Amino acid sequence: MASTRTHTQDVEIQPYTTFHVEVARTERLSPNFLRVTFTGDALDRFADNGADQRIKLVVPLPGTGLADFPDGPDWYGRWRALPDERRNPLRTYTVRAVRQDLRELDVDFVLHGDGGPASRWANAARPGTPAAVVGPDARHPGPHGGREWTPPPDASRLLLAGDETAVPAICAIAESLSGDVPATILLEVPQAEDILDLRTRPGVEITWLPRDGAAHGDALIPAVREATGAPARTMASNPATNPAVNPAVNPAETGDLNDIDVDRDLLWEVPDPTAAAACDGLYAWLAGEAAMVKTLRRHLVQQVGVDRRAVAFMGYWRLGRAEAN
Repeated sequence: MASTRTHTQDVEIQPYTTFHVEVARTERLSPNFLRVTFTGDALDRFADNGADQRIKLVVPLPGTGLADFPDGPDWYGRWRALPDERRNPLRTYTVRAVRQDLRELDVDFVLHGDGGPASRWANAARPGTPAAVVGPDARHPGPHGGREWTPPPDASRLLLAGDETAVPAICAIAESLSGDVPATILLEVPQAEDILDLRTRPGVEITWLPRDGAAHGDALIPAVREATGAPARTMASNPATNPAVNPAVNPAETGDLNDIDVDRDLLWEVPDPTAAAACDGLYAWLAGEAAMVKTLRRHLVQQVGVDRRAVAFMGYWRLGRAEAN
């Protein structure tokens, strides 16, 4: 029978939908990582986009649960307009796995004690615990957004680096890599017991960097510098990023790296899909604590000569600050 679906119906389906779910099971992966498997009747239409697909977890409120959380295309504005006491906390996470046939969704949590609403929720989660997830709807006919892993076709080597908050996204990306393009993956985690079993193809090299009490970034920053052959050529010696040599370069886009105050502004620069592969074919994806990412960003752009317009730099969080809703 021919489909009776209309163009109007397709337009009305938004890229992201609120999925009401409950916990099916939890699995403690390590001292600091917890996997929560959600189930829900509508998860058969949760889009399986892979890579670093972002979602929002909606945390129930004591007493009212999810009753006040708005649905529909204008949910965000209506959620923002709610009084503080009725506004469910939202936190950003990465999809670890989707099993549409089983109506299941895996999300890996980094546990930071009970300091935040999502950590408290995850620590207390048991089978049947309710929640909601705002995520990509497979019925939407166009792109969903919320993914930043976009290596250019001519990239000849890949670098992925991040702290524990980036581990779920990097693990999902790593498992999808064919290995045809050499990939270096650097993961800083709180302790050696947080090293996870990750199965990848040959050509994908993974190095786990336990801090074991050291300061945040003390392991990852030197590892990235070593992986990129620092000191390498500076921005001025790279025609791709030097406005004096290449008139097409906008100095505001590639030169001034002191323009972001990570204590006030969001550090989030994602690749230009039309940009060529970065310095000598290197494509880098960096995420984690914002000050650390800013340091790595400065190194790659100013010392290595990577075009910042072709690299993903994402400050997921700021040390000493809670995520803002």
